[in-house]
Amino acid sequence: MTLTREKALELLQRHNNDESHIRHGLAVEAAMAHFASLYGGDRDDWAMAGLLHDLDWEQTESDVASHGTVGASLLEAEGAPAWLCRAVMAHAADMSGVRPETDLEKVLFTVDEMTGFVTAVALVRPSRSLQDLELKSVKKKWKDKAFARGVDRDVVARGAAMLDKPLDWIIEETLVALRPVEREIGLGETV
Repeated sequence: MTLTREKALELLQRHNNDESHIRHGLAVEAAMAHFASLYGGDRDDWAMAGLLHDLDWEQTESDVASHGTVGASLLEAEGAPAWLCRAVMAHAADMSGVRPETDLEKVLFTVDEMTGFVTAVALVRPSRSLQDLELKSVKKKWKDKAFARGVDRDVVARGAAMLDKPLDWIIEETLVALRPVEREIGLGETV
């Protein structure tokens, strides 16, 4: 079976009722598509992994230890390719025990948390926009451990190390990736 973008979005919506979870999937989809171009990856494949990485979140948020593994099982039942199932497990490496190995898996592991953080920073700005959000503002909030406590900064740091990239680069590229989709992810002038 070929998993189209439309089918993937339908799957995400079938398994997630909370609009914030759908928006997060769209944000990670955009980030992964952008990073695919930087790493020479297949844009559609990387975007698909981003869109579906948290497919199981609403099922597993009360049992986080199964996060990623349940998502991979759901995808397998839909006939998804093995690389996609593995990427979903690797993004939740601390729960699934599947360590990121490919560039796709390492980037997904890293940008999952970073997209959430960048979005949180934008939400507290007067503009609620990414268009005027700069690296220095994100870094200032990064240092404030009370801000966006749900974002695991250690995961981002480990991911950046796996990618052999500085945190500043991860932040900058995530900003570039998310700016074009800010309205779809609940940011910008229409909010």
